[in-house]
Amino acid sequence: MAVSEPTSIPEAGARRHVVVVGGGFGGVQAVRELRGMPVDVTLIDRRNFHLFQPLVYQVATGMLSGAEIASPLRSLFKRDRNVETILGEVTGFDLPGRRVLLDGLPDGLSPRAIPYDDLIVAAGSSYSYFGHDEWRELAPDVKSLESALEVRRRLLAAFEAAELETDPDRRAALLTFVVVGAGPTGVELAGQIAELAHHALRRDYRHIDTTSARILLVEMADRVLPAFPPRSSARAVRALRGLGVTAMVGHRVVAIDEQAVTLETVGGAETTHVPTRTVVWAAGIVASGLATALAAESGTHLDRGGRVAVRPDLTIAGHPEVTAIGDMVAVHDEHGSPTLLPGVAPVAMQQGRYAARAIGERMSGRRPAPFRYRDKGNLATIGRAKAVADLHHVQLSGLLAWLAWLFVHLLYLIGLQNRLVVFVRWTFSFLTRAGGARVIMGHPAPSPAPVDHRREREAVRARDGR
Repeated sequence: MAVSEPTSIPEAGARRHVVVVGGGFGGVQAVRELRGMPVDVTLIDRRNFHLFQPLVYQVATGMLSGAEIASPLRSLFKRDRNVETILGEVTGFDLPGRRVLLDGLPDGLSPRAIPYDDLIVAAGSSYSYFGHDEWRELAPDVKSLESALEVRRRLLAAFEAAELETDPDRRAALLTFVVVGAGPTGVELAGQIAELAHHALRRDYRHIDTTSARILLVEMADRVLPAFPPRSSARAVRALRGLGVTAMVGHRVVAIDEQAVTLETVGGAETTHVPTRTVVWAAGIVASGLATALAAESGTHLDRGGRVAVRPDLTIAGHPEVTAIGDMVAVHDEHGSPTLLPGVAPVAMQQGRYAARAIGERMSGRRPAPFRYRDKGNLATIGRAKAVADLHHVQLSGLLAWLAWLFVHLLYLIGLQNRLVVFVRWTFSFLTRAGGARVIMGHPAPSPAPVDHRREREAVRARDGR
């Protein structure tokens, strides 16, 4: 396929050109660090905004609107004259030629190739359906803004359908919500659905009791929040139980259809059939397909999660000018052994800043020290004034942990306006227990067939003997 070259990229001999792929946590932090260096930066993303993913589940449950956790990339760097942004889909790499291959450009023209001197790839990850990609349509995730809006549509539509349903079994199925995966996102999502059913919607309907909603949290491991200490997991289960959430640990999903989800104990001894119309996926991650493209181009191997192997300085073996960061990489130490890092935003952020500084050090003729992750702990919120915090030497739960969670998320949320709006939303929700964005968007219900009123009148006359 022929590709054309853009005219806006500096020619050979000009200032060093750094291309950053991905406008997530890692990519944005890398660009922020690079903007003060004597380089020209091109940021490429298929979305025109940075999404604060830790709060996407609140969009799915109507607590926040999408615009409140999304920041346009061009707006973030509008004052940085050495940074430009391209809206497009990266389809591959030409590592020997030092080019990034692009398609899906808004001008509708032919694919292009963007040359680079240094490349940072921060393409992220998506949820893994463990070989059952057919479940994606039946159980959407909360990884993107689009899927979060679809989850919100399904959640709210389920209550609307239950309001009209007269059969008790079908109504119970409509008011049953299954969240798959009990990591921080799954726990937070299940707790928020419970808050929605038990408080925000409690007075909105006339024919159903929304507090009768059944929320199931399914986890293959033997406890929720497996990355947290057991004590924090136990506290989280108690808080979830208080909200009306049933944690089904030691279970895995074996089948999903439009009417139900089938669960099985990990040992296979017991199978449970759960009638439900709403399943949300929050289990496991798989690296972006660009990790596969990098591995194929460089001859580097992938691990079981599809992550591409990188050296201690986060570069691809044989290509010191190419750095990959975030959920899409498996970092290896000086001896070639993998270094286990959690798939959380702080890792990507620290790697993004490190990758930018490493480029500056190489420009100065120095060799960067290996990347070291500073783990500051884990936080997970469960509901109103309910959260758990693992700060290594200190473990918190309840109100203190919840306040810590609020502070950290407001601190890392990009944009002063977004911080203020989210803070006001949270304050209002805390005082009133009301959700703020309970608007059903997405695929509308099909329009009913036109009614022939003449035939209706004739049928009434025939029935009445007139």
